[in-house]
Amino acid sequence: MKPEKRRQQIVERLRAVPQEWPVDELARTLRVSPLTIRRDLDVLAKNGAIVRTIGGCLAVWRLHHADYQARVARNFDLKMAIGRAALREVRPDDLLLINDGSTTYHLASCLGAAGAVSVYTNSVAMIGELRRFNNVRLYILGGEYNARLSFLGGALLQRSLENLSADTVFMGADAIDAQGRCLTVDQDTAQTAQLMLRHARRKILLADHTKVGAGGGVSYGALGDFALWITTAGADVKIMRKLKKMTRVTAVSADHGWT
Repeated sequence: MKPEKRRQQIVERLRAVPQEWPVDELARTLRVSPLTIRRDLDVLAKNGAIVRTIGGCLAVWRLHHADYQARVARNFDLKMAIGRAALREVRPDDLLLINDGSTTYHLASCLGAAGAVSVYTNSVAMIGELRRFNNVRLYILGGEYNARLSFLGGALLQRSLENLSADTVFMGADAIDAQGRCLTVDQDTAQTAQLMLRHARRKILLADHTKVGAGGGVSYGALGDFALWITTAGADVKIMRKLKKMTRVTAVSADHGWT
């Protein structure tokens, strides 16, 4: 991996999970020596992109939403691979609707390479990412602020969706059951997700393989509602054989290659 690409990956991790990242953990994740990582961090610190610490580095723009950060950090490489694959589905001049999921966050972080697009989202956490890109026209869907998970929801948000017509909606899911139902945490979130699906012509699900058969919740839709499901390899083969009959599925690997 070229140094520029490796440093960009360090910055992406810090943006998504603004905690202190130890040198040894970055070296293990990026498969290089600790000495190489220290050199990368010195360059990034000199450019003002990070803050160096004794054992690693911190993001300059630290957020304070620990629960949301934990969600984004979970299966980070899988979600990042899905986000980059999802970028291939974005077309110039698209109007995109992106929900507040921790996987959809990784699509938002890639949109600087998408050409001119408009993005509507209810994610407060994505604002810092999307504002970096001159090619993205950003609209925030209003609603009640959820400080724990850094998103806007409730009846006001649902009303704001009524007059929206998007080219593509990118959705996450907290779980996908063996019947192909897409589940989320509560009824309010499910209603918002249903409205988002209703107000987009093309629907794409972003959910890694660990969501298959995960804990229950409230159903907001089914795999058959989506034109495409971008996931990762590793789910139970028998269940996936059944689920693949319900929608088109693309699987990527954590090293960003296709499987």
